[in-house]
Amino acid sequence: MERAGLRQAQEARLPLYERTRWFRCYSPGLVPGLIQTYGYTEDVLRAVQRRRVEVDDVADAVSARMERQRVLFEGQRRFAFLIEESVLRNALGEPDTQVEQLEHLLTVSALPNVSLGVVRTKIGRARMPVEGFWIFDTAQVNVELVSGYLTITQPREVATYADTFAALADVAVYGAKAHALIRAAVASLG
Repeated sequence: MERAGLRQAQEARLPLYERTRWFRCYSPGLVPGLIQTYGYTEDVLRAVQRRRVEVDDVADAVSARMERQRVLFEGQRRFAFLIEESVLRNALGEPDTQVEQLEHLLTVSALPNVSLGVVRTKIGRARMPVEGFWIFDTAQVNVELVSGYLTITQPREVATYADTFAALADVAVYGAKAHALIRAAVASLG
């Protein structure tokens, strides 16, 4: 999928995003792409390009991802994002980029069709998935791997990811509590 560069990979996902009405995303390591800022996306995709893609079309790929974010504002779509607390402090890129991204999370979480949960770091947690995943309606799951993406469409497997998402959502914090964690991460960056 990335042989011709990252732009093509970003554009290839657009039809799935356009037809999906209910997005659920769990991200253990990064801010999910649909709610990334330009600078944060550039840092993420630059790291991917350096690791596994010979073609340097990062600027075009960032533009394609930013264009895809329009689905946040179109139609009757619902979005539920769960991020691990460590995502708030992963130190990706420069401090200014991270601060901008964290402030953007506060803005996006205020949208009426968006739920943003932060899964607190704590001892004794019942479930700890190792991979990030997206659930598109009830039809498909995409799992991000080091070398690419795994697409799951078997209903029983999709249901397993939905159950995992629900369990993580039950232990996440939202609203004012999530905002306090985000603001604390911003403050730690000076």
